[in-house]
Amino acid sequence: MMKPYEFLEHTADVKFRAYGATLSEAFANAARALFVVVTDVSRVRPVVTRTVKVSSARLRSLLYDFLEELIVLQDAEGFLLSDVRELVVDESAYSVVATIVGDLFEGQYDLTCQIKAVTYSDMLLERTSEGWMVQVVPDI
Repeated sequence: MMKPYEFLEHTADVKFRAYGATLSEAFANAARALFVVVTDVSRVRPVVTRTVKVSSARLRSLLYDFLEELIVLQDAEGFLLSDVRELVVDESAYSVVATIVGDLFEGQYDLTCQIKAVTYSDMLLERTSEGWMVQVVPDI
């Protein structure tokens, strides 16, 4: 069984790779990894459900736009991800629909940092022998 994600060394920011047997699974694991940067997601209660729908011009920008939408949810509502319940990437339409759960930050969670944005710097989406790997360097 492949690991869902791993963090890599990076000079200034955070860098991670997320994996999945499918592109949908890799996107879901990238969302999880993004919030591991922010807080201990195992402590975030799954009490608030959100649906995220994103379309883009190509797969690389779809990953960027999807993760950026999660950051907007955090900035606008204080939403902290606990888990991704369902996520479907339509590779031909360059769209993603995700059902995510979490909680609204009201001082009850310890935040390790604030993610300012997702970047295209060092971003990768690659098919592997086991499925998909995506690499992301968020700006913190």
